[in-house]
Amino acid sequence: MPTDPVCGMFVPEDTDLKSVIDGQTYYFCSKTCQQKYSSPEKEKNRLKHRLIVGWSLSIPIILINYLLPASLLPLATGKDVLLFALTLPVQFYSGYGFYEGAYHAIRSKTGNMDLLISMGTITAFVFSTFVTFAPSSIPGSDVYFDASAFIITLILTGNFIENATKARANCAAGKLLSLIPDSAHYISDKGEVIEVKTDQIRQGDKLVVRPGEIFPTDGIVLEGESEIDESMLTGEQAPVLRTAGNEVSSGTSNLNGLLKIQVTRTGKNSTVSQIYELIQRAISGRAKVQRIADVFSSVFVPVVIVAALSSGLFWYFYLSSVGYSLPLEIAILAFVSVVVIACPCAIGLAGPITLLISSNKAWENGIIIKNTGALDRLSRVNRAVFDKTGTLTDADPVIAGIDPSGPYSEEDLIMMAASLEYSSNHPIAKSIVTLAENRNVEIRMAEGIVETPGSGISGILDGRKMSVTRANRPGGSVVAVEVEGKTAGYIHLSYRVRNGARETLAELKKFGVKTAMVTGDSKGEAKRIADDLGIEEIYAEVLPAEKAEIIKRYQMSGDFVMFTGDGINDTVALETADVGIAMGSGTDIARENGDIILLKNDLRQIILTKIIGQKTIVKIKQNIGWAVGYNSALIPIAGGILVPFFGLGLYTFLPMISALAMGMSSTSVVLNSLLLRGKISREWSKNMDEITGIEENIARSTLQNGT
Repeated sequence: MPTDPVCGMFVPEDTDLKSVIDGQTYYFCSKTCQQKYSSPEKEKNRLKHRLIVGWSLSIPIILINYLLPASLLPLATGKDVLLFALTLPVQFYSGYGFYEGAYHAIRSKTGNMDLLISMGTITAFVFSTFVTFAPSSIPGSDVYFDASAFIITLILTGNFIENATKARANCAAGKLLSLIPDSAHYISDKGEVIEVKTDQIRQGDKLVVRPGEIFPTDGIVLEGESEIDESMLTGEQAPVLRTAGNEVSSGTSNLNGLLKIQVTRTGKNSTVSQIYELIQRAISGRAKVQRIADVFSSVFVPVVIVAALSSGLFWYFYLSSVGYSLPLEIAILAFVSVVVIACPCAIGLAGPITLLISSNKAWENGIIIKNTGALDRLSRVNRAVFDKTGTLTDADPVIAGIDPSGPYSEEDLIMMAASLEYSSNHPIAKSIVTLAENRNVEIRMAEGIVETPGSGISGILDGRKMSVTRANRPGGSVVAVEVEGKTAGYIHLSYRVRNGARETLAELKKFGVKTAMVTGDSKGEAKRIADDLGIEEIYAEVLPAEKAEIIKRYQMSGDFVMFTGDGINDTVALETADVGIAMGSGTDIARENGDIILLKNDLRQIILTKIIGQKTIVKIKQNIGWAVGYNSALIPIAGGILVPFFGLGLYTFLPMISALAMGMSSTSVVLNSLLLRGKISREWSKNMDEITGIEENIARSTLQNGT
């Protein structure tokens, strides 16, 4: 059953309160929650107006009720009529949203917070109205307009504070959308540069982006070169150089060069919008630990109503049996106190608000948590499996040597390999093509190109069948170039270990995490990298499907496996692992299949991700414990457990105290969740100190070995 993204309550899928936003359907327990989510600014203003009316009338109601003697008014019932007149706008204007929510809850045969508040305030209001206009029917009874008005006003105040606090928690993600400029410099078919609205830009259009401007869309650089500030997306402060053929992302800043780009993605498909959407979806995610709150929320409203009725009936029959003069009055106040003090929102919010804050914190550090359910599993990971190329090493290898055979020269070998690899995006292909371009070797047009992941590429060149495939030879990573099935030579490649890989693996071992590497590369190259990084287990010359089988074997032996990869050949493994982490520089399909994306391509972020996972789960448990304990402790108090100690006079104030406690319960959960940001920062800072120490030791050791 889906949950309301605003308050976390369960909602049946057949409800008519649902909204489709950017292709995703969201379900709501009330009209108020739906408006809060779809039109937050409009709902904020509406809430503010209702709150102004509530407080401007509730304060006079309290003053008149407790300080104005009834004898000063011309009629005996004049004071009660005045209180009725002042309460009326609070009850039906300020409290309108609660009745609307209660109506939808009844229609969908569910329960929510609005239903409880409506039952409590309507009961107090109707009872007081009855006493006001038919005083002889219940002689000696008081009116409780103050309770009814203050319950509504205090709960609206709690909602207002909660909304403001949630907006603060989500402010980092909110900055993302504000990055996109309203207008862009469009290049017309005649070559004229025209300023147009950004939402009028379409895929394939050409734009000019001047120094100091923000890229309004994603695109590919056609002309020019410039340094780009990508810190708002990746957290990386150092600018990166972008030239013709490079991709640029919306929201990044062009620092010092004029660029012409061709638009590749706009609107909701742009990088900025997709990242924002992923962060927002975090609030709808469900961590496994939330099942306690889910169960509690699903039965909470019916249990509260039964408890309220039981409490009211108990006091009515007990006080009648001992001869108390106004048993109905106390019974009603007990009922109102119980239904008002019970706030399922704090329980529903315990998980979503924590996930929203941790997702914001992760994004600020260049980490996208796509699947919040992975946070549970991440805290239990005891086996880290890495792909090699593009993950533990730089994506692009360097050419370490060329070994032609037979009648072929080095240039022949480069020409044939580059002609086949020219249309491929594989790192080996890029290195071979770059080498051909640097040596001014001709690249010809090959036909019938077939690329086989994990194996190589083949095609027809100058009427002959040729291929570039992995070769099982000593000397690291080697590809063989074949012509008509006969070897024409070998190209030797070498990969540089990615910065931060050694420190990350050393830190993971401190966490007690075992390491392994799976790669389609040769055994020699795999062993060289594994020895360098201290990886315990190696699987080399592995086909893509075998990577997933290796992970399954680890899982069957009891390990919780985290897999980190970047390529198309890693997608099945990313799906199979308990936690799949995709490198930001990886393929689209790898990023799509990962639970978590490292935008900065910095493996040290894995340590931060693990910290975020652990701290988030602890905070969710803490919030659930607080929310469940809060409600469990206060419902008996509202039911009258303290009456033997303080007397029945307690019920004069208990409905209003209940409203205050209920209004603040959700806010307290949100405030507690905000502390998560500081905890993550402190823990990450401590780990960074250790990582820096490891880096210094590695540098010192390298220097000594070199000398």
